[in-house]
Amino acid sequence: MSAQPGMPSVPPSPSVPPVPLLPSVPSVPPLPAVPATWNSRRVTERAECILAPNPGVMTLDGTNTWVLREPGSSTSVVVDPGPLDAGHLHRVRAAATPGDTRVGLVLLTHDHADHAEAAVEFAELVGAPLRAVRAIGAGHDDLSDGDRLSVSGLDLVVITTPGHTADSVSFLLPADTALLTGDTVLGRGTSVVAWPDGELTAYLESLERIAALCGTGAVTHVLPGHGPDLPDASTVLAHYLAHRFERLEQVRAAVAAGARTPREVVEVVYADVPRAVWGAAELSVRAQLAYLEGQG
Repeated sequence: MSAQPGMPSVPPSPSVPPVPLLPSVPSVPPLPAVPATWNSRRVTERAECILAPNPGVMTLDGTNTWVLREPGSSTSVVVDPGPLDAGHLHRVRAAATPGDTRVGLVLLTHDHADHAEAAVEFAELVGAPLRAVRAIGAGHDDLSDGDRLSVSGLDLVVITTPGHTADSVSFLLPADTALLTGDTVLGRGTSVVAWPDGELTAYLESLERIAALCGTGAVTHVLPGHGPDLPDASTVLAHYLAHRFERLEQVRAAVAAGARTPREVVEVVYADVPRAVWGAAELSVRAQLAYLEGQG
């Protein structure tokens, strides 16, 4: 799961409504093995990760800032400048502007602070436009699904993937069959649906959409917002979808066994995860309960 500074606070817990039975839950395939540690590195021919120094239980090794550039080009694209940390921004700028290279565009996958806090300052620093689904500062809120962004030979396609947040978006890098997913898909574990801004129906639809891109071969490699890159995208998406339905069944069973508040559901369903993430888990539970109630 992933949560960010500035995530909405949890309102007082209401009683849990009755929820319907779910269809049979598929078995959950394991996630592919990933490195125990992660740091800045070039990942594909066009994508380099600059890791922000904000590790934590919810941010994993830290936020992945992605520097994208077509081979031989003198213009870079920066995705998710990350937290407002001078050293990090210096490293990102250095990676994005070697020699006479400049930054042509700054993009955001979503507006949580660990991805977006430095966005305005960085865009001003490098003199590049800032674009997102929800505008930050003087940036533009003009990213739409299917938009094709071309920057000095580097081609990106905007894939709206709401669910973790309402403004979550992914960027397809067709030449590398790679997808920058922000917090929709993480390099370790699974993401949180940040209710009430995040919504589970939208999140499941986003996962199904990415899985379909994997099925066509358009996406083979996930470049996440936190944690290591995932070169077996199809297996990861199969896990994410099956895991979500497994959690829904666990929530339904907890309610049937007597859990009466979202917190009580967390104590049963998320008993195996650190208490430090129970606040974020409660957001996901609220999203799951809303989904189940809607299914009824």
